[in-house]
Amino acid sequence: MSGIAAYTSIQAGSTDEQVILYVPLVKRIAYHLLSRLPDSILLDDLIQAGMLGLLEAIKNYDAAQGASFETYAGIRIRGSMLDEVRRSDWTPRSVHKKAREVAGAIRTIESQTGRDARSSEIAECLGINMDEYAHILQDSLCCRTFSVEELAQDGDSYELMPDCEGPAEELLQQGFQNALADAIRSLPERERLVVSLYYDDELNLREIGEVLNISESRVSQINSQAMLRLRARLADWLE
Repeated sequence: MSGIAAYTSIQAGSTDEQVILYVPLVKRIAYHLLSRLPDSILLDDLIQAGMLGLLEAIKNYDAAQGASFETYAGIRIRGSMLDEVRRSDWTPRSVHKKAREVAGAIRTIESQTGRDARSSEIAECLGINMDEYAHILQDSLCCRTFSVEELAQDGDSYELMPDCEGPAEELLQQGFQNALADAIRSLPERERLVVSLYYDDELNLREIGEVLNISESRVSQINSQAMLRLRARLADWLE
């Protein structure tokens, strides 16, 4: 059953106009996510999941919380789509394991040196050569969605920060968001630029490569290393 069909069967058409109004938002988010997902993920599946997220947003939105409906709905829609991706995740456990090992190596090096860990140092810490390290970075980004929204990894699955249900949870959420913003600002210049172009300006990897005059695969590696560096620096929040 499509998202709209599910909605109409439950709500009997009481907010049809709201659903129709925000269908373009669902599609925009779906297309943006699709550009960084493996070919096994279908656009229609993302849109259907996003429609269910939109319905949830319509049902639960509280204007007293301060966020606009579009902002709130965007979070719910994206979260619903990411849940769908998690359910269909085909990434081998070894890829998740190696990604965690890279994050651990970065954290160890940076705690010891007090500066950004270099790629060569990370590879040496892991006991691998640079070609093997580049392959890990490529796998980490290309096998599944791997982004700022999914930094909170637990084992071999991914979880978003929990919904706020009270003052303590709201403070926790705000603290994490502040820590994430600080961690992004502290990234090495090129990694910070790629993250900004990818998530803020919503350029795809090919477009970023054209801007920076580097290959698409190199952009992919830089983005993946940035995410692993952020995960290492936010480890205290994510454990």
